[in-house]
Amino acid sequence: MFERLALDLPVIQAPMAGVSTPALAAAVSEAGALGSISVGATDAAGARKMILELRDRTQRSFNVNVFVHQAARPDPECESAWLAALTPTFRSFNAEPPSALKAIYSSFAEDDELLRVLVELAPTVVSFHFGLPEVAKVSALKEVGCYLLATVTSLDEAEAAGKSGIDAVVGQGWEAGGHRGSFDPEASDDRLGTLALTRVLAKHSPRPVIAAGGIMDGEGIGAALKLGAAAAQLGTAFIACPESSADEGYRAALFSPAAQHTTMTSAISGRPARCLTNAFTRLGDEVGLSPPDYPIAYDAGKALNAAAKAFGESGYGAQWAGQGAPLARALPAAELIAALASELGA
Repeated sequence: MFERLALDLPVIQAPMAGVSTPALAAAVSEAGALGSISVGATDAAGARKMILELRDRTQRSFNVNVFVHQAARPDPECESAWLAALTPTFRSFNAEPPSALKAIYSSFAEDDELLRVLVELAPTVVSFHFGLPEVAKVSALKEVGCYLLATVTSLDEAEAAGKSGIDAVVGQGWEAGGHRGSFDPEASDDRLGTLALTRVLAKHSPRPVIAAGGIMDGEGIGAALKLGAAAAQLGTAFIACPESSADEGYRAALFSPAAQHTTMTSAISGRPARCLTNAFTRLGDEVGLSPPDYPIAYDAGKALNAAAKAFGESGYGAQWAGQGAPLARALPAAELIAALASELGA
Protein backbone atom coordinates (compact mmCIF):
# COMPACT_ATOMS: atom_id res chain seq x y z
CA MET A 1 0.00 0.00 0.00
CA PHE A 2 2.55 2.59 1.11
CA GLU A 3 5.01 1.79 -1.63
CA ARG A 4 2.35 2.86 -4.12
CA LEU A 5 1.40 6.00 -2.20
CA ALA A 6 5.03 6.91 -1.44
CA LEU A 7 4.33 7.81 2.20
CA ASP A 8 7.08 8.35 4.75
CA LEU A 9 4.71 7.93 7.70
CA PRO A 10 1.74 5.50 7.94
CA VAL A 11 -0.68 8.29 8.74
CA ILE A 12 -3.75 9.56 6.90
CA GLN A 13 -5.26 12.92 7.78
CA ALA A 14 -9.00 12.32 8.01
CA PRO A 15 -11.06 14.24 5.43
CA MET A 16 -13.34 16.00 7.91
CA ALA A 17 -15.77 18.15 5.93
CA GLY A 18 -15.80 21.68 7.29
CA VAL A 19 -12.25 21.35 8.67
CA SER A 20 -10.00 19.88 6.00
CA THR A 21 -8.78 22.30 3.35
CA PRO A 22 -6.46 22.05 0.34
CA ALA A 23 -3.85 23.94 2.36
CA LEU A 24 -4.05 21.46 5.24
CA ALA A 25 -4.03 18.41 2.97
CA ALA A 26 -1.07 19.74 1.01
CA ALA A 27 0.92 20.47 4.16
CA VAL A 28 0.27 16.94 5.45
CA SER A 29 1.23 15.33 2.15
CA GLU A 30 4.35 17.48 1.80
CA ALA A 31 5.38 16.37 5.30
CA GLY A 32 5.26 12.71 4.25
CA ALA A 33 1.80 11.51 5.34
CA LEU A 34 -1.41 11.35 3.27
CA GLY A 35 -3.40 14.58 3.20
CA SER A 36 -7.13 14.50 2.53
CA ILE A 37 -9.97 16.74 1.44
CA SER A 38 -13.68 16.04 1.59
CA VAL A 39 -15.81 17.06 -1.37
CA GLY A 40 -19.00 15.58 0.06
CA ALA A 41 -20.31 19.00 1.04
CA THR A 42 -19.87 20.58 -2.40
CA ASP A 43 -20.86 19.92 -6.00
CA ALA A 44 -18.79 18.72 -8.95
CA ALA A 45 -17.58 22.23 -9.80
CA GLY A 46 -16.55 22.84 -6.20
CA ALA A 47 -14.79 19.48 -6.09
CA ARG A 48 -12.84 20.29 -9.24
CA LYS A 49 -11.72 23.60 -7.77
CA MET A 50 -10.57 22.00 -4.51
CA ILE A 51 -8.67 19.18 -6.22
CA LEU A 52 -6.91 21.54 -8.62
CA GLU A 53 -5.95 23.88 -5.77
CA LEU A 54 -4.55 20.94 -3.84
CA ARG A 55 -2.65 19.71 -6.90
CA ASP A 56 -1.14 23.18 -7.30
CA ARG A 57 0.14 22.95 -3.72
CA THR A 58 1.66 19.46 -3.81
CA GLN A 59 2.78 16.85 -6.29
CA ARG A 60 2.55 14.11 -3.67
CA SER A 61 -0.31 11.65 -3.16
CA PHE A 62 -3.54 12.86 -1.55
CA ASN A 63 -7.00 11.50 -0.79
CA VAL A 64 -10.35 12.85 -2.04
CA ASN A 65 -13.32 11.74 0.05
CA VAL A 66 -16.94 11.52 -1.13
CA PHE A 67 -20.20 10.82 0.72
CA VAL A 68 -22.19 7.79 -0.45
CA HIS A 69 -25.23 8.19 1.78
CA GLN A 70 -28.69 6.87 1.06
CA ALA A 71 -31.00 9.39 -0.59
CA ALA A 72 -32.74 11.59 1.96
CA ARG A 73 -36.41 10.84 2.56
CA PRO A 74 -38.47 14.02 2.88
CA ASP A 75 -41.01 13.98 5.71
CA PRO A 76 -42.87 17.31 5.85
CA GLU A 77 -44.54 16.47 9.17
CA CYS A 78 -41.24 15.58 10.86
CA GLU A 79 -39.49 18.60 9.34
CA SER A 80 -42.25 20.96 10.46
CA ALA A 81 -42.13 19.59 14.01
CA TRP A 82 -38.34 19.91 14.08
CA LEU A 83 -38.43 23.53 12.93
CA ALA A 84 -41.14 24.32 15.49
CA ALA A 85 -38.96 22.84 18.24
CA LEU A 86 -35.98 24.96 17.15
CA THR A 87 -37.96 28.17 16.69
CA PRO A 88 -37.55 29.48 20.29
CA THR A 89 -33.77 29.11 19.98
CA PHE A 90 -33.73 30.90 16.61
CA ARG A 91 -35.78 33.73 18.13
CA SER A 92 -33.39 34.01 21.07
CA PHE A 93 -30.90 35.16 18.43
CA ASN A 94 -33.41 37.55 16.79
CA ALA A 95 -33.78 35.19 13.84
CA GLU A 96 -36.46 33.04 12.27
CA PRO A 97 -35.99 29.42 11.19
CA PRO A 98 -36.17 28.48 7.50
CA SER A 99 -39.70 28.16 6.16
CA ALA A 100 -38.84 24.73 4.75
CA LEU A 101 -35.91 22.33 4.69
CA LYS A 102 -34.09 20.64 1.83
CA ALA A 103 -31.32 18.11 1.29
CA ILE A 104 -28.24 20.32 1.09
CA TYR A 105 -25.80 17.63 -0.13
CA SER A 106 -26.17 15.16 -2.95
CA SER A 107 -24.80 11.64 -2.64
CA PHE A 108 -21.98 10.35 -4.83
CA ALA A 109 -24.31 7.43 -5.50
CA GLU A 110 -26.46 9.82 -7.55
CA ASP A 111 -23.87 12.33 -8.77
CA ASP A 112 -22.55 11.25 -12.16
CA GLU A 113 -20.98 14.67 -12.75
CA LEU A 114 -18.79 14.27 -9.68
CA LEU A 115 -17.73 10.86 -10.97
CA ARG A 116 -16.70 12.46 -14.27
CA VAL A 117 -14.56 15.01 -12.40
CA LEU A 118 -12.84 12.29 -10.38
CA VAL A 119 -12.21 10.14 -13.44
CA GLU A 120 -10.80 13.12 -15.33
CA LEU A 121 -8.51 14.34 -12.54
CA ALA A 122 -7.74 10.84 -11.19
CA PRO A 123 -6.48 11.65 -7.67
CA THR A 124 -4.18 8.96 -6.28
CA VAL A 125 -6.68 8.00 -3.56
CA VAL A 126 -10.47 8.24 -3.46
CA SER A 127 -12.33 7.28 -0.30
CA PHE A 128 -15.99 6.59 0.43
CA HIS A 129 -17.95 7.42 3.58
CA PHE A 130 -21.48 6.27 4.55
CA GLY A 131 -21.50 3.37 2.11
CA LEU A 132 -20.32 2.05 -1.22
CA PRO A 133 -21.05 3.25 -4.77
CA GLU A 134 -22.26 0.90 -7.45
CA VAL A 135 -19.68 -1.44 -8.98
CA ALA A 136 -19.60 0.52 -12.26
CA LYS A 137 -18.38 3.64 -10.43
CA VAL A 138 -15.78 1.66 -8.53
CA SER A 139 -14.56 0.16 -11.81
CA ALA A 140 -14.39 3.57 -13.51
CA LEU A 141 -12.16 4.94 -10.75
CA LYS A 142 -9.93 1.87 -10.67
CA GLU A 143 -9.50 2.05 -14.45
CA VAL A 144 -7.84 5.48 -14.12
CA GLY A 145 -5.56 4.24 -11.34
CA CYS A 146 -7.30 5.49 -8.19
CA TYR A 147 -6.57 3.58 -4.97
CA LEU A 148 -9.92 3.14 -3.20
CA LEU A 149 -10.68 3.29 0.52
CA ALA A 150 -14.01 2.83 2.30
CA THR A 151 -14.97 3.57 5.89
CA VAL A 152 -16.38 0.52 7.66
CA THR A 153 -17.63 -0.02 11.21
CA SER A 154 -17.98 -3.81 11.17
CA LEU A 155 -16.61 -6.97 9.58
CA ASP A 156 -19.79 -7.30 7.51
CA GLU A 157 -19.24 -3.85 5.99
CA ALA A 158 -15.58 -4.71 5.34
CA GLU A 159 -16.61 -7.87 3.49
CA ALA A 160 -19.09 -5.88 1.40
CA ALA A 161 -16.34 -3.37 0.58
CA GLY A 162 -14.05 -6.17 -0.54
CA LYS A 163 -16.68 -7.63 -2.83
CA SER A 164 -17.12 -4.18 -4.39
CA GLY A 165 -13.44 -3.95 -5.30
CA ILE A 166 -12.26 -1.60 -2.54
CA ASP A 167 -8.48 -1.74 -2.01
CA ALA A 168 -8.31 -0.99 1.74
CA VAL A 169 -10.75 -0.32 4.58
CA VAL A 170 -10.78 2.42 7.19
CA GLY A 171 -11.96 0.74 10.39
CA GLN A 172 -13.82 3.51 12.22
CA GLY A 173 -14.15 2.85 15.94
CA TRP A 174 -16.93 4.23 18.12
CA GLU A 175 -14.41 6.73 19.54
CA ALA A 176 -14.01 8.55 16.22
CA GLY A 177 -15.04 12.16 15.76
CA GLY A 178 -17.40 13.29 13.03
CA HIS A 179 -20.08 11.30 11.28
CA ARG A 180 -20.43 7.61 12.01
CA GLY A 181 -19.63 5.82 8.76
CA SER A 182 -22.17 3.01 9.08
CA PHE A 183 -23.70 2.03 5.75
CA ASP A 184 -27.21 1.97 7.26
CA PRO A 185 -27.70 4.41 10.15
CA GLU A 186 -30.97 2.71 11.11
CA ALA A 187 -29.42 -0.75 11.47
CA SER A 188 -28.23 -2.10 14.81
CA ASP A 189 -24.76 -0.74 15.61
CA ASP A 190 -22.41 -2.91 17.68
CA ARG A 191 -20.38 0.22 18.48
CA LEU A 192 -17.05 -1.56 18.22
CA GLY A 193 -14.15 0.42 19.62
CA THR A 194 -11.06 1.11 17.54
CA LEU A 195 -8.93 -1.49 19.32
CA ALA A 196 -11.41 -4.36 18.86
CA LEU A 197 -12.44 -3.38 15.32
CA THR A 198 -8.85 -3.02 14.11
CA ARG A 199 -7.90 -6.44 15.46
CA VAL A 200 -11.03 -8.14 14.06
CA LEU A 201 -10.47 -6.64 10.61
CA ALA A 202 -6.75 -7.40 10.61
CA LYS A 203 -7.50 -11.01 11.56
CA HIS A 204 -10.39 -11.66 9.21
CA SER A 205 -10.19 -9.19 6.31
CA PRO A 206 -7.65 -9.79 3.50
CA ARG A 207 -7.38 -6.07 2.74
CA PRO A 208 -5.12 -3.52 4.45
CA VAL A 209 -6.77 -1.97 7.49
CA ILE A 210 -6.47 1.70 8.44
CA ALA A 211 -7.36 2.24 12.11
CA ALA A 212 -9.45 5.32 12.91
CA GLY A 213 -10.91 6.67 16.12
CA GLY A 214 -9.31 8.30 19.16
CA ILE A 215 -5.76 8.18 17.77
CA MET A 216 -3.93 11.43 18.49
CA ASP A 217 -0.20 10.74 18.84
CA GLY A 218 2.64 8.46 17.84
CA GLU A 219 1.94 6.10 20.73
CA GLY A 220 -1.60 5.61 19.43
CA ILE A 221 -0.35 5.04 15.89
CA GLY A 222 2.12 2.46 17.18
CA ALA A 223 -0.63 0.65 19.08
CA ALA A 224 -2.76 0.46 15.93
CA LEU A 225 0.15 -0.93 13.91
CA LYS A 226 0.82 -3.57 16.57
CA LEU A 227 -2.82 -4.67 16.27
CA GLY A 228 -2.31 -5.30 12.57
CA ALA A 229 -3.27 -1.99 10.99
CA ALA A 230 -1.31 -0.86 7.96
CA ALA A 231 -1.84 2.79 8.92
CA ALA A 232 -3.74 5.09 11.24
CA GLN A 233 -6.19 7.82 10.30
CA LEU A 234 -6.26 10.93 12.50
CA GLY A 235 -8.88 13.66 12.29
CA THR A 236 -9.30 15.48 15.60
CA ALA A 237 -5.50 15.78 15.84
CA PHE A 238 -5.52 18.19 12.87
CA ILE A 239 -8.41 20.47 13.88
CA ALA A 240 -6.17 22.95 15.70
CA CYS A 241 -3.65 23.21 12.86
CA PRO A 242 -3.59 26.77 11.47
CA GLU A 243 -4.21 25.34 7.97
CA SER A 244 -7.61 23.92 8.98
CA SER A 245 -10.84 25.87 8.50
CA ALA A 246 -12.05 25.44 12.09
CA ASP A 247 -13.32 28.76 13.41
CA GLU A 248 -12.12 30.37 16.63
CA GLY A 249 -15.09 29.12 18.65
CA TYR A 250 -14.40 25.55 17.56
CA ARG A 251 -10.70 25.85 18.41
CA ALA A 252 -11.48 27.34 21.82
CA ALA A 253 -13.97 24.58 22.58
CA LEU A 254 -11.39 21.93 21.65
CA PHE A 255 -9.11 23.23 24.40
CA SER A 256 -11.90 23.64 26.94
CA PRO A 257 -13.45 21.11 29.36
CA ALA A 258 -15.85 20.18 26.53
CA ALA A 259 -13.03 18.09 25.03
CA GLN A 260 -13.46 15.65 27.92
CA HIS A 261 -17.15 15.17 27.17
CA THR A 262 -17.71 14.31 23.51
CA THR A 263 -21.11 12.90 22.61
CA MET A 264 -22.76 11.09 19.71
CA THR A 265 -25.63 13.18 18.37
CA SER A 266 -28.00 13.20 15.39
CA ALA A 267 -29.45 16.61 16.20
CA ILE A 268 -27.00 18.65 14.14
CA SER A 269 -27.18 16.84 10.81
CA GLY A 270 -29.75 14.06 11.10
CA ARG A 271 -27.12 11.33 11.26
CA PRO A 272 -25.07 10.09 14.26
CA ALA A 273 -21.84 12.05 14.66
CA ARG A 274 -19.41 12.51 17.56
CA CYS A 275 -19.11 16.12 18.66
CA LEU A 276 -17.81 18.25 21.49
CA THR A 277 -20.66 18.73 23.95
CA ASN A 278 -22.05 22.20 23.24
CA ALA A 279 -25.27 24.21 23.20
CA PHE A 280 -26.56 22.37 20.13
CA THR A 281 -25.99 18.88 21.55
CA ARG A 282 -27.78 19.92 24.74
CA LEU A 283 -30.64 21.37 22.72
CA GLY A 284 -30.94 18.11 20.81
CA ASP A 285 -31.29 16.23 24.10
CA GLU A 286 -33.89 18.69 25.37
CA VAL A 287 -36.05 18.68 22.24
CA GLY A 288 -36.78 14.99 22.56
CA LEU A 289 -37.68 14.54 18.88
CA SER A 290 -36.07 12.54 16.11
CA PRO A 291 -34.55 14.99 13.61
CA PRO A 292 -35.33 14.88 9.87
CA ASP A 293 -33.30 12.63 7.62
CA TYR A 294 -29.66 13.40 6.77
CA PRO A 295 -28.79 15.83 5.26
CA ILE A 296 -32.17 17.60 5.47
CA ALA A 297 -31.71 18.22 9.19
CA TYR A 298 -28.34 19.79 8.43
CA ASP A 299 -30.17 22.58 6.59
CA ALA A 300 -31.73 23.62 9.90
CA GLY A 301 -28.49 23.02 11.80
CA LYS A 302 -26.44 25.28 9.57
CA ALA A 303 -29.08 28.00 9.67
CA LEU A 304 -29.18 27.90 13.47
CA ASN A 305 -25.39 28.04 13.69
CA ALA A 306 -25.32 31.07 11.36
CA ALA A 307 -27.94 32.86 13.46
CA ALA A 308 -26.07 32.09 16.68
CA LYS A 309 -22.67 33.19 15.31
CA ALA A 310 -24.18 36.47 14.11
CA PHE A 311 -25.25 36.99 17.72
CA GLY A 312 -21.76 36.17 19.04
CA GLU A 313 -22.55 32.60 20.18
CA SER A 314 -20.29 29.82 18.87
CA GLY A 315 -21.86 26.83 20.62
CA TYR A 316 -24.23 25.77 17.85
CA GLY A 317 -21.64 24.64 15.33
CA ALA A 318 -20.76 21.14 14.17
CA GLN A 319 -17.75 20.88 16.46
CA TRP A 320 -16.83 17.32 15.49
CA ALA A 321 -14.22 15.66 17.71
CA GLY A 322 -13.25 12.17 18.82
CA GLN A 323 -12.73 10.86 22.33
CA GLY A 324 -9.03 11.63 22.09
CA ALA A 325 -9.80 15.37 22.00
CA PRO A 326 -8.03 16.16 25.32
CA LEU A 327 -4.76 15.21 23.57
CA ALA A 328 -5.13 17.91 20.88
CA ARG A 329 -2.14 20.11 20.03
CA ALA A 330 -2.14 23.46 18.26
CA LEU A 331 0.72 22.90 15.81
CA PRO A 332 1.23 23.63 12.11
CA ALA A 333 0.56 20.48 10.10
CA ALA A 334 4.21 19.88 9.21
CA GLU A 335 5.27 20.18 12.86
CA LEU A 336 2.50 17.83 13.94
CA ILE A 337 3.59 15.22 11.40
CA ALA A 338 7.17 15.56 12.60
CA ALA A 339 6.04 15.10 16.20
CA LEU A 340 3.99 12.03 15.27
CA ALA A 341 6.97 10.53 13.45
CA SER A 342 9.27 11.18 16.41
CA GLU A 343 6.81 9.67 18.89
CA LEU A 344 6.24 6.62 16.69
CA GLY A 345 9.97 6.13 16.28
CA ALA A 346 10.49 6.30 20.02
